[in-house]
Amino acid sequence: MPVTAKRILPGVAVPLLAAVVVWDVATRPGGSVLRTLLAWALTVVGCGALWWLRRYPVPVALTALVCNALYFPVAYRDVPLLLIAFVVSLFTVVAAGHLVAAVTLALVTTLGITLVELVSGPDERHVDDTSIFLLAGWFVGVIAVGHAHRTRQAYLREVEQRALAAEREKDVRARQSATEERLRIARELHDVLGHNISLINVQSAAALHRYAKGTATDMAPAMEAIRDSSREALRELRATLGVLRQVDEAAPTAPADVGLGQLGELADRACAAGLEVRTVVDVPEDAPPLPPQVGLAAYRIVQESLTNIVRHAEASAAVVTVRYEREVGVRVRVEDDGKGLPPGERPGGSGLSGMAERARALGGELTAENVPGTDGAADDPGTDDPGTGGADAGDPGTRGAVRGFRVEARLPVHPPTEDTEGTGETGETGETGETGETDGDRGGEAR
Repeated sequence: MPVTAKRILPGVAVPLLAAVVVWDVATRPGGSVLRTLLAWALTVVGCGALWWLRRYPVPVALTALVCNALYFPVAYRDVPLLLIAFVVSLFTVVAAGHLVAAVTLALVTTLGITLVELVSGPDERHVDDTSIFLLAGWFVGVIAVGHAHRTRQAYLREVEQRALAAEREKDVRARQSATEERLRIARELHDVLGHNISLINVQSAAALHRYAKGTATDMAPAMEAIRDSSREALRELRATLGVLRQVDEAAPTAPADVGLGQLGELADRACAAGLEVRTVVDVPEDAPPLPPQVGLAAYRIVQESLTNIVRHAEASAAVVTVRYEREVGVRVRVEDDGKGLPPGERPGGSGLSGMAERARALGGELTAENVPGTDGAADDPGTDDPGTGGADAGDPGTRGAVRGFRVEARLPVHPPTEDTEGTGETGETGETGETGETDGDRGGEAR
């Protein structure tokens, strides 16, 4: 109740109750005043106990039953206030989940009345058989309605909980989708900037070195290579960041349209940085069209591998092989003649991890390992992780002389799943590419 009602109610109820008691005492049909006052005292106790009904439903119902049992033999007038209080308390007991207690109270009441009326003489009965039957029916109805009320309340609470859970799940999915999109863009930026800026860095450093020694007679080829690399970087950067534009702008919703058809341009840019690149693409004419995500993943793997070779391998040549195999899918291999990993180092770093995640997102695998020399034993990656290579891949003492480094990926060709459609990746750990660095590490130190 509102506070005002709580203050007004006692001021009205107490005088009204006092007036009714005085009237009942004054107009009693006979007998003592004490019995009349006792009857009203039982009424006040039984009805007043309803104040604690929600907190203690069973004790309050038991109190109302006892007051009823004492009231009717004492009172001169049968006022049904206590009976109504008992019915209300019985309904609340059932609604609170105490079905056994409510049934027990109803049975005890019905059997008690029946027993008293049976032992009474024919002229002393107050409740006939029809009334007892109707009273039992009222108890059954009250218990049934209370149980139905409890069931409905439980159903409404369950519906509310499901709605809240669905809302929370929706928020979690929205945050997860945003995180996956952010990681996808970060990985695309890592691959785009890592390759092109690495080539720009290598070409500008070589040009400056020749200029400082006074041996540079013509800077135009180096500047043209830098210009082309920077133009390509800007083109892919605009396409990748296009997804972040406003909704009303005509922005692309996918990364730059790159795939196996652009491997030649990728090799030309690497050649401009001083690396001799030979590209072998073996895709039969009758092969089914490759899904866009497979072509994109193959392109990015070759791009990141060439970036690592230019920056860290100290290699003079590299061979890029892309072969379609019906049982396997697309097999991508990039092999250089560089220095390989130092002894005891394991392949690692953001570049190789990103390539391995791309392959795993399509259901494939990626291995990265040193290429043993002619005097070494056959190489065995010896690991279950396709993105790390063998534990002893870079140890010439155990595998012979190292004659380069090899990155090989197997990309199955199958219909895209929900997680990989249009991107060729998922946002699993996604720690690759978030730093924006382009180190493309292969081992503990830059490779």
